[in-house]
Amino acid sequence: MVFGPSSNNRGGHISMDWINRHIDQPLLNGAAGLLRQWHIRTRQSPELLEPTWNLVVLSFLLIASGQVMTGKPFALSIAALIMLALPSAKKLLSAVKAGGSAYGAREYKSSRARAVAKREAEWSVRIIVLFSSACLPFIARIDDPVGACFMLGASVWFVLTGPLKTYLDAAEPPEPTEGDRMYSGVFHFG
Repeated sequence: MVFGPSSNNRGGHISMDWINRHIDQPLLNGAAGLLRQWHIRTRQSPELLEPTWNLVVLSFLLIASGQVMTGKPFALSIAALIMLALPSAKKLLSAVKAGGSAYGAREYKSSRARAVAKREAEWSVRIIVLFSSACLPFIARIDDPVGACFMLGASVWFVLTGPLKTYLDAAEPPEPTEGDRMYSGVFHFG
């Protein structure tokens, strides 16, 4: 049996079309709005939103782990958080080295093509990540206090970054002119 976003409702099961219309599409629209607001407010490439958010979440977890852990568990948590932060830090540093956030027509077309491909091909991955992030905090129980802290931190990190990344990757990117004050001043009063 093949399931896709347009499967019909058979035998009382929730229709894939319903999931697409009421869960996936509104979240894609919300992610597109986040990308647009990020681009307008920061004048940065929309691709920098996800690594920036990841570093913010990891900074929060670093502060929280400093409040509840000491000694070797704290050192281990710092090492784990640094490893999680390296890809995002590398992406942001490469953007800085490249001369800032050049986001023009070429980057927009490339981002849009990737987003359309991900939107069509990976809709089930987005739903699985969303469902997993909703269930993970409830099913991850560990008796060891240090292990429980690590699992709680991992759950918080995944819940706050996993679904956002999958939806930002598939969302419609903003047009390059959306962050241009001259453009918005001429066509959008206010």
